[in-house]
Amino acid sequence: MDAQREWFEKDYYAVLGVAADATQKDLTKAYRKLARENHPDTNKGDAAAEERFKEISAAYDVVGDADKRAKYDEVRRLGAVGGGFGRGAGAPGGFGGGAEGVDLGDLLGNLFGGRARRNQGRPAGPERGASLETELHLAFEDALAGVTTSVHLVSDAVCSTCNGNGAEPGSDVVVCPQCAGRGVIDENQGLFSFSQPCPRCAGQGMVVSDPCHTCAGSGIERRPRTVKVKLPAGVTDGQRIKLKGRGSPGRNGGPPGDLYVVVHVGRHSLFGRKGRNLTLAVPITFTEAALGADVKVPTLGGEPVTIRIPAGTRSGRTFKVKGKGAVTDKGTGDLLVIVEVAVPQKLSADEREAVEALAEATTESPRAHLGV
Repeated sequence: MDAQREWFEKDYYAVLGVAADATQKDLTKAYRKLARENHPDTNKGDAAAEERFKEISAAYDVVGDADKRAKYDEVRRLGAVGGGFGRGAGAPGGFGGGAEGVDLGDLLGNLFGGRARRNQGRPAGPERGASLETELHLAFEDALAGVTTSVHLVSDAVCSTCNGNGAEPGSDVVVCPQCAGRGVIDENQGLFSFSQPCPRCAGQGMVVSDPCHTCAGSGIERRPRTVKVKLPAGVTDGQRIKLKGRGSPGRNGGPPGDLYVVVHVGRHSLFGRKGRNLTLAVPITFTEAALGADVKVPTLGGEPVTIRIPAGTRSGRTFKVKGKGAVTDKGTGDLLVIVEVAVPQKLSADEREAVEALAEATTESPRAHLGV
């Protein structure tokens, strides 16, 4: 089915479970959720989930692209006005009310740069492959250091038997008997006439005498693939890495699509991250906060450093250790140390006596400004 006819018949918004006026952000959010739920890697052997994943990807490939979405919406609008695809003027649900003699191919041609008309009498042109998306989980340290690793996915790929030409090795390529080598066939439907790619040769004008047993002559097979990906130092959680040309193979000699790798970074037991900066929560005692102290703190992958805690430091104060953060293409960040005054859960007799003595010696209330 060619793209123009398919767009009339398929509601991609319904496939993604969103309204037709959904924002691009909502579309992407819905797609990622459905893709995770139906991804072949998490539904091994589930043919229904695999088919659903392909349907979701095809829908997002159109409405996830702003330009394609605008054309798709206009095609759907024309279909709603005309009441259907391929009906003649005056027919039930057809283009009535003065639409007699209107060539729907002209309307579609205006949307698609005249492609509908140009396709008459010549084979279908190259078609770019679909873009794909997969996920990669990284350890906190690997994300900061950068790593070359691999992602595993099940997707369309160039047939490993025929190398994409669709022919069984050693077989002949002949002129298509259905379209006589034109690559297109004409279809008359009432007052409307359409030219569409020949279903026998898929618009190529040539067919193989003995189709490849692996891909049934399509030149494309669905199989597991392993793709290497080089991640830069400092990659962040949720970052989308583009691998150009590693998506689905193109049709009719078209270029392949792209592969997008969404990175998920695991948590560290001690450190957190804010952009280029690392964060570290460090507990200190009340006496260290009140009297001041030198406190040794760890760094990620390096030697510990000592920071000076001034007397009277409040819980939650942040100290900056320059140059001990994440190394990224935008520079090196800092280590942000947040001190937290630790309150003991249990006191020994001596500790209780000392705290009670401090309480008796305290003359000012920290709540005096509240007026109560």
